[in-house]
Amino acid sequence: MLSTLSILFRHPPVRASALAIFLFGFSGAATSPYMSLIGIRELGLSDHAYSVLIFAAALVNVSASITAGILVDRLGHYRRPMMTTSLFGVAGFAMVYAFPAVPVFVLAMLVFIPVFGSVNSLIFANIRAVSAGMAARDLIAVNSAVRAVLSFSWVLVPGLVGALLAGAPSMLPSFLFASLACGGCFLIFSFMLPRAAKGEERAPPRHAFLASLGEIASGKVLPRVLAIALISSMLHVNGVVLPLVVTGKARGTTVDVGAIVGIVAFLEIVFILFWGWVERRTSARFAITASACVYAVYLVFLGLADAPRDVYVLTLVAGLGAAGIISVPITYLQDLIAERAGLGSSLIAVNVFLSGGVSSLAFALGTAISDYAGTAILGAFVGLCGIVLLRLLDRSGTAALREADDEGT
Repeated sequence: MLSTLSILFRHPPVRASALAIFLFGFSGAATSPYMSLIGIRELGLSDHAYSVLIFAAALVNVSASITAGILVDRLGHYRRPMMTTSLFGVAGFAMVYAFPAVPVFVLAMLVFIPVFGSVNSLIFANIRAVSAGMAARDLIAVNSAVRAVLSFSWVLVPGLVGALLAGAPSMLPSFLFASLACGGCFLIFSFMLPRAAKGEERAPPRHAFLASLGEIASGKVLPRVLAIALISSMLHVNGVVLPLVVTGKARGTTVDVGAIVGIVAFLEIVFILFWGWVERRTSARFAITASACVYAVYLVFLGLADAPRDVYVLTLVAGLGAAGIISVPITYLQDLIAERAGLGSSLIAVNVFLSGGVSSLAFALGTAISDYAGTAILGAFVGLCGIVLLRLLDRSGTAALREADDEGT
């Protein structure tokens, strides 16, 4: 695990990407806990309007991520697109802070902030490109380390921002902090990443937009992305039901919720490096399957919990499972379109969008036929369906390769 961190610090472009991903995480961690509070309570959006806005923003984000991935593949470099998207974040967060009104909030949420969100997949695409000469195990280690840095920002920042704004009449200054973090990303991309060489040749014509969309929708890629989304949906289901179970059936308090979330986030940092170690010695499929099984077990026992101490005991299991689900699929998804760093990395955003949609359906169905505890168990079942689908797809893919080899001989 220490070798993982040493690779990160020895490689200047990767080190710059790690600093940028921390600031990217800073912007989200500083604002996400207060986004609904500002939109609904401070600015007056209805619950329905806010839910529609969030869904539309997710659509814009996944569209922007795919478009940005195709663009950087055509350009052959990442610095200028990353600088541009970071400026969207500077403007989006700053405009909400400076002009807190519903039209401005809607514009920022629908255009500027979702476009800035594509920085996440661009950073991992850049890492993939600059790490082209690395051994596969070192690339896995780098992805794990950078993803751990992102988790670290979510451990550190919410409490820091909450402490700074304790007793303040509004949480709007959190958007100012986020805008400054986006500005930090811009400076990192400007001064710490190498400039593209003059006269650099463009990528081949096969990187056309519609052809690239066809690669995502292909039978090789889309079903596997769906399998990963089913697995990742467990994280979204937990994010919704955990506070409801803890403060409901488990008879805990909001303080318990905050403490449990913080503990799990901290454990994720350590376990992300652990799963990177496992992946290097086995395979991405094994690490994804194992971590998903662990997290499904956690969700089942979360549904059975009837006291706060039960959930506290489960934090170790939750941290272990969640760490694998949020980190290992990065390399797996990139490898689905291995020759296209930008397009392959955009699958990270596609996975986030699809998993969010699946979790919404699971929550709606679970609460219709059961309670919040039952919904947690249903979330585990959905994740297990993803595991089965992934194994079936990879098994059929392996069988097809063997048949091709037999025919060739």
